[in-house]
Amino acid sequence: MTDNVISLHKPTDPPTGADAPTVLTVVPDPAPSRPLPLWVRSGRAIKTAVTHEHTKTGARAVVRHGLYVVGGARIVARRAWDGRTTARYERYMRAAEAAGNMDQAAEWEERAARFREARHRRRMDLLHSPVDAARSALVGTGMGIGGLVALGIVLAIANKDVTDVVTPLMTVIEFINLMVTIVQVVWGPLVSVGPFLALLALWAVGSKQHAAPAWVMPANVRSGEGEPITPSIVVKALRDLGVAALRSAIKEMGDAGASMLGPIRIAGCGVEVDVTLPSGVSTNEVQTRRRKLAENLTRHEHEVFITIPEAARTVRLWIADSGALDQPIGPSPLMTDDTLTADYAKGKAPWGQDLRGDAAALSLYQRHLLITGLSNQGKTAALRALALWLALDKRVEFRIADLKGVGDWAMFEGLATDLIQDPTDDHVIDATEMLELGVEEMNDRIQAPPGTEFPPLILLVDEAQVAFMCPVKDEKKRPYGGSKSDSRYFMAARKIHNQGRAVNVLLWQGTQDPTDQNLPKLVREGAHTRASLALGTESQARMALGDKAVDGGAAPNLLRPGLDQGTVVVASSGIDIPKGQASITVRTHFISTDDAAVIADRAKALRDGVTVLRAVERGPDRDPLADIAAVLGDAARVKTQEVLKRLSALDAKTYGDWSFIDLKRVLSEAGAEPYKSDGVMVVGAERVSRALANRDTDGSASAS
Repeated sequence: MTDNVISLHKPTDPPTGADAPTVLTVVPDPAPSRPLPLWVRSGRAIKTAVTHEHTKTGARAVVRHGLYVVGGARIVARRAWDGRTTARYERYMRAAEAAGNMDQAAEWEERAARFREARHRRRMDLLHSPVDAARSALVGTGMGIGGLVALGIVLAIANKDVTDVVTPLMTVIEFINLMVTIVQVVWGPLVSVGPFLALLALWAVGSKQHAAPAWVMPANVRSGEGEPITPSIVVKALRDLGVAALRSAIKEMGDAGASMLGPIRIAGCGVEVDVTLPSGVSTNEVQTRRRKLAENLTRHEHEVFITIPEAARTVRLWIADSGALDQPIGPSPLMTDDTLTADYAKGKAPWGQDLRGDAAALSLYQRHLLITGLSNQGKTAALRALALWLALDKRVEFRIADLKGVGDWAMFEGLATDLIQDPTDDHVIDATEMLELGVEEMNDRIQAPPGTEFPPLILLVDEAQVAFMCPVKDEKKRPYGGSKSDSRYFMAARKIHNQGRAVNVLLWQGTQDPTDQNLPKLVREGAHTRASLALGTESQARMALGDKAVDGGAAPNLLRPGLDQGTVVVASSGIDIPKGQASITVRTHFISTDDAAVIADRAKALRDGVTVLRAVERGPDRDPLADIAAVLGDAARVKTQEVLKRLSALDAKTYGDWSFIDLKRVLSEAGAEPYKSDGVMVVGAERVSRALANRDTDGSASAS
């Protein structure tokens, strides 16, 4: 039996084959576009016109100028009220009380009492003034008429005409009549124009004081960028800082906080003002809100600096002109003055300009130096500028280790006694031994007779963090890097910091991105001059400059990386810092590598006998004592460091690793040990020659 299945749904697939019907597709014509109704087009046009920028600008202008009149009337009314009452004195009294200055409050109270007394006398005088005025008017009129009649009698006698007696009196009467006529003519227009003149005067007052809301002001005024700093702007910025106690104190002050401000002084490319904070508001509450304060003053954060002067509860604000700090400063005097020389003891290095635009010069005399900052912020250029200036004093000896090794210090080749360039572990070892030789030199100088003068010796290590982080150990398992008592680099730096300045052995270090690992606490605190470029955090700023400088307002962490290149915050007794501050911000002169090479050539020209010693290939087995005698030449005595350098140039493979200890051992064994001359260890040619002669004699006798 076949089941019949009945489908209740229409087939969805179209039929195919011969049974498929022919389908004609009819594409309808596109519907013609209908014009929009008039009310729609009118609405759009009205909306466009109303929201157009020109319409908004015009509307703001109309409202603004109208509000100028209202604001001017309010200002004039307040001035009149202040002039007639003791309101001004009461405001000043409340301000002094809010600031805790009771002496000033008492002074304003005394002034108010004197004003009331004088006002009372004036009012009492008004009771008698009508009678006095009437009496004065009668007397004056009588005397005037009498005088005119007397004048007429004189004219009548002179002219022999009796009618001239009344001529002066009639002339005065005619003049009075003329004045009345003029007033009658002018009075009508004056009454009509007078109100408009009064409105114009009120508008002028309101316009000058910007007495209108900010939303109706022009775009350049609304943004406020570049707006001159005035007392009202400073007080408003402090009021809106977000410190509740400060805001409340300003509201309670009758003068709206103006008494907090000292005079606003022009200071370089900006202005400076001291702000005495009310009781209950600490200086650090303002310091920690630097960005908000800058924005309230319509400035960028880097254009406002907050420092703490000596006065209690006082902050000093330096506010730059808008965009002024983005302009470059002039070239270094080292580049513009070919005759410039240096004086290590009495001179100061021309390093740059402070924020006021004044020249910032740094004394390097007996001061260890530390410069730090983030990478690529101008640290090497700032450090090199100081070294280039000091190189113009031919008494100064440099020993330099550049642990970056990209040629930033290549111009010192032939100028520095030692020049180490590269970041490898071997170069860290060389830098460490350079410092250790500096320690030996320092110890020798310390043992010199009192009063001996020593030439300056600058031990300079750039990228010192490479040395502190070096993991290599010597044959005695002592690490070169690290910050422990067995670290060779660390201990050499500490020894120089402890005693070096007294004998003019100084350590300069440049390092980047400081941490406790790559810049140990004891080393960074041993520097007398500490400078920092842009840093990432406040904790790094404290590592770089110390707690005192940061608590006093130093904030290298707020400098803009990449934009404030070459700008350093300096804490040092070697630079003029405004009284009461712990640091100063300096925009250093940039000296390019090519210009640095030119300056270095000038320094070389000032130094006689400075040559570049180069190593030669190793010859046969060496005789150290004979080689020492050879490198001494005709000189009576030569500094031990110079002897080591000449030996290294003679045979780098044999003598390149020699230290002062090796040289001293050979000479001591031969009986020609080094000795001091003018406080410097030297090798005497006579002693070496005698030792050679004795050795040869002893050798001949032994052979016989």
